[in-house]
Amino acid sequence: MPTRPLDGRGRVAADAAARGIALEFVERTNVGSLEEAAQILGITPADIVKSLVVKRHDGTFLFAEIPGDRQISWSKLRAVVGVNKLRLPEASVAFEATGYERGTITPLGSTTAWPVYVDERVMGRRVSMGAGEHGLSAFVEGDQLIAGLDATVADISDALSAE
Repeated sequence: MPTRPLDGRGRVAADAAARGIALEFVERTNVGSLEEAAQILGITPADIVKSLVVKRHDGTFLFAEIPGDRQISWSKLRAVVGVNKLRLPEASVAFEATGYERGTITPLGSTTAWPVYVDERVMGRRVSMGAGEHGLSAFVEGDQLIAGLDATVADISDALSAE
């Protein structure tokens, strides 16, 4: 009997288990912003990790994990990765690269295991991140996530600029 393909949550859970990463899933209402998600979850925006899919010049991708109260530093990330060009792809391209829609993206269970770069501020703290489905968050120990994903840890973010 053929097995059913796993949904987003199932892919995240299976990959985390295979990597020895303990997750706690928390269902929540759909939200319109990271700040709203933090409020519903009872945490600060800094405790939510944004998983960004970044496209390299050669057409491959990487994940950048950034605290929610910060933004990606392109110059820092380029220096760590050792390339001159990086960019955020269109939503459809990010979906093709990961199998996840924006707002649900996580390196866990991605259809392709792209390299992961984690901002150093994620170390030593419990964080929430995308869980592969809208209305769902996954809590994880940052150090366990980093170890399980064999991630590169570096300063790859800047404070959010005032708009």
